[in-house]
Amino acid sequence: MEIEGNVVSLLLETGGLLRGHFLLSSGLHSPQYLQCALLLQHPKRASHLGKELAKKFNQEKIEIVIGPALGGIIIAYEVARVLGTRALFAERVEEKMQLRRGFKINSGEKVLVVEDVITTGGSAKEVIELVNELGGVVVGVGALIDRSQGKVNFGVPLKTLANLNIETYSREACPLCKEGLPLVKPGSKIK
Repeated sequence: MEIEGNVVSLLLETGGLLRGHFLLSSGLHSPQYLQCALLLQHPKRASHLGKELAKKFNQEKIEIVIGPALGGIIIAYEVARVLGTRALFAERVEEKMQLRRGFKINSGEKVLVVEDVITTGGSAKEVIELVNELGGVVVGVGALIDRSQGKVNFGVPLKTLANLNIETYSREACPLCKEGLPLVKPGSKIK
């Protein structure tokens, strides 16, 4: 099975594709939510997906793979393991992504930013900004799933394992709100 169909099948199999009325970390509303943690809790599957994503960046001579906490940590680690690089994660502290726990990026190091799902690209953009501030050179962004419909531009190549067209709405235009469906915030980012 090709990898895009495999990712979707694995999400369905593990309960990682939820249906309802969800508040995304971007602030948008959606009738579907991707909870990749339910997929990535299975080490063999996480390892397989990390290997597939790493293949897309084999030629880049990457020195560090970094993901935003929480969603990007596991898949960034798996990609780094395959590429034989260090695996870091950035954490939000007082509304700003930062490196903690003794993590460092040296000036000129080639860095790959890895995320589980791209919707607006906000978290990945914040990590790119952090890497740039620290003197690293971002060579690409990788993700399991792009649900932005190709609308996000990071200024570097974006490579993903699957593209999903899942509708999103502003709070004001959300038909699910108008229907009175309860709003659920299943993600980890607090606004």
